[in-house]
Amino acid sequence: MQKKLVIVCLLNFLVAALMGLALRYSFIESIGVNYRFLTHAHSHVAMLGWMYLMLYTCIVHYFVPEQKPIYNRLFWLTQFAVIGMILSFPFQGYGAISISFSTLHILCSYYFVYLIWKHHKATSKATTLLLKASLLFMLLSTFGVWCLGPAVGMLGKASGFYQIAIQHFLHFQFNGWFIFAAVAVFFHLLHIKDSLLFRRFFKLLIVSTLLTLAMPIQWFVPNNILLVVNAFGVLLQLVAMFYFFKLTIQPIRHLNKSSSPLLTYSLGFAIFSLAMKTILQLVSIIPEFAENIYLHRNFVIGFIHLLMLGVITGFLFVFILKNELAVFNKTLDIGSFIFLLGFLSTEIIILIQGIKFYIGSGMLSNYHQILFTSSILLPLGILLIIINIFKHKTHASQTTKTT
Repeated sequence: MQKKLVIVCLLNFLVAALMGLALRYSFIESIGVNYRFLTHAHSHVAMLGWMYLMLYTCIVHYFVPEQKPIYNRLFWLTQFAVIGMILSFPFQGYGAISISFSTLHILCSYYFVYLIWKHHKATSKATTLLLKASLLFMLLSTFGVWCLGPAVGMLGKASGFYQIAIQHFLHFQFNGWFIFAAVAVFFHLLHIKDSLLFRRFFKLLIVSTLLTLAMPIQWFVPNNILLVVNAFGVLLQLVAMFYFFKLTIQPIRHLNKSSSPLLTYSLGFAIFSLAMKTILQLVSIIPEFAENIYLHRNFVIGFIHLLMLGVITGFLFVFILKNELAVFNKTLDIGSFIFLLGFLSTEIIILIQGIKFYIGSGMLSNYHQILFTSSILLPLGILLIIINIFKHKTHASQTTKTT
């Protein structure tokens, strides 16, 4: 895995974290930037600059044995689109320039899907199925983006059509493309083979991902049938996670025996976050909560951060550590601990405030100041990890690459 590409991805992550920090400071003092515009920049850089490009790097490394120059050129073209979004979104939101760079990113992702579909090789049918599913979910997610223009033109931004198009994109990006791609790389590292147990897991996860789109649709088109569909999807997801743990428990134990303590803890953090995601989605089966969750933004923001910072980032950190891109020393330990502490503390604070809003007991005392202070830990931890990787001179291990 190329160290310079990983550092670029982490720098995007750092920029996104600093933007998030600025957003939280804006509730304390004015920062002179449009809040909504900066929110768009923060989310796009986090999703497309950090998670997308890091998964891009992992997939090319693990599943393309004979890497061609086109992959490097495509990476830098995609990064150019990310830089364009960093420079345009904070100042114009969705405008001509930012939309142009976003469109460029989507077109790059289409070409990436074509290249990987053509060149990928895997040691197991299981990882092949997961990888292909992740790419298909990525394509499916972009249908929501192409619907935004017609939605605005016909019904306006306040319409349910426009909001559902956004939720379609987000749902299949997070629960489809990101989750499936991370699991594909993870199963490759664990040498998970195709089996009846795997096929059950895979099919249930596919169906549950499709069905749970009913929840965000229900926010804008209230219907009891959608609640039933979502509940069925959530239950299928729970069974899929049961199969996930059955498939991975022994390989994980074997992996941990030959791994550093930090890698073991990082993997535990990622899997714990995945389990929490599944458990929290079970709450959406309760009709009263399902119908009101969108009104309490703390729950939505907390859940999105659980997915981004807990599940996806947790697995991405594991992949970085597994490739020996970092030197295991105090800087790395402290950086990882600070990041984890920042994630846990902000999630707890957001959850407490969400519960207070839900039960009607008002604001947590000094909520914004406490949340901002805790949020400082996130970019600080990322920065220390970047410094560690930058200073590490040894080359990444190639032993787990597909041959």
